[in-house]
Amino acid sequence: MKQLCVDGACDEVQTLKNATHEFPKGRLLALACAGFITILTEALPAGLLPQIGAGLRVSGAAVGQLVTIYAIGSMVAAIPLTSFTQSWRRKSVLLLAVSGFLVANTVTAVSGEYEITLVARFIAGVSAGLLWALLAGYASRMVPSNMQGRAIAVAMVGTPLALSFGIPLGTLGGIVFGWRATFGILSALTVALIVWIAIALPDFPGERGGRQTKISEVIAIPGVAQILAVTLLFVLAHNIIYTYIVPFSSLSKLGEHVDLALFGFGVSSILGIWIVGVYIDRKLRSLTIVSTVLFGISVLIMGVRYDDTTIVALAILLWGLSFGGAATLFQTASARSSGSAADLAQSMIVTVWNAAIAGGGAVGAGLLMGFGVRMLPWAVLIILVGALVTVLSDPKTGFTDDGP
Repeated sequence: MKQLCVDGACDEVQTLKNATHEFPKGRLLALACAGFITILTEALPAGLLPQIGAGLRVSGAAVGQLVTIYAIGSMVAAIPLTSFTQSWRRKSVLLLAVSGFLVANTVTAVSGEYEITLVARFIAGVSAGLLWALLAGYASRMVPSNMQGRAIAVAMVGTPLALSFGIPLGTLGGIVFGWRATFGILSALTVALIVWIAIALPDFPGERGGRQTKISEVIAIPGVAQILAVTLLFVLAHNIIYTYIVPFSSLSKLGEHVDLALFGFGVSSILGIWIVGVYIDRKLRSLTIVSTVLFGISVLIMGVRYDDTTIVALAILLWGLSFGGAATLFQTASARSSGSAADLAQSMIVTVWNAAIAGGGAVGAGLLMGFGVRMLPWAVLIILVGALVTVLSDPKTGFTDDGP
């Protein structure tokens, strides 16, 4: 286990850890709220597509590009921005990332021009790429080494909460009060979060000594390439079925209640991240294997019993359970393996994750057109077998059960 500190920073980090006798749940929740706002910013346009289209006088397809440009911003900015800010104080970088959401959501709330809104969404995506690269490393630095996995789990809990509750409530608020008001409220919440971070979170130094770590050096660290490969395969598999869950659900009566099925997915995801948070510091490898196997079982069930509403609904719950802690597993493994290069390694996770999201949509579309919707679970199962084989290929690096 490599210590998560940078040149000259170990003493400062250790002083904080020695002073922190209790698990800093309150401070970590500030990071979770940052993730919560990030997911809301990303997904709200999809839920308010007609309202935003009418307000900006554009088609629904054009509004959909507000989500696409966000993902592009995250994907292209994560690695270069994280690399560029390696030497900066960590709290300054975190505040910069969160402030990007404040700017982007405020502009979105008041802009009457589609092109300006598109630029704001790109800025939001850039901010998201930087933020996701920071969260795991920041959480890890706030606790002793034997609590790092649990700390990352708390920092990541904002994602399933946003998917399960934040987006439905935000969509409802946008319908009732107007989509501009919803983005305005999101900006107000971001201001409160900036104050919370500035007051409550500890600060850490960036990389010192004038030399910055290179991407090639991070990839060469034992285990990092394996973690990136598993992340790509797992998230690709997830997005193939998640992106096209509506047409797949139409094979049974579940298609009439897909919103409830996805709510159940979100709730079971919360349970999944809780289980991962309890055991991850001792059983990271085992949890990764179990999550991959459970996901595979769920899509196998979907493939065989695609026309049974109850069985497919239960399979979706199992899928949510397996997926809920996935980000925590991958980011904890990355943080453990990469040591002082944790933030840069996390930026690579962010880039791979967003590439898998885009790839899931493209691969899924190809499967739908070429083979039909019933092929989706089987394609996902094949990809998950690849992910499982990759995890099992090297038990000594990457995903290990050796606690810190």
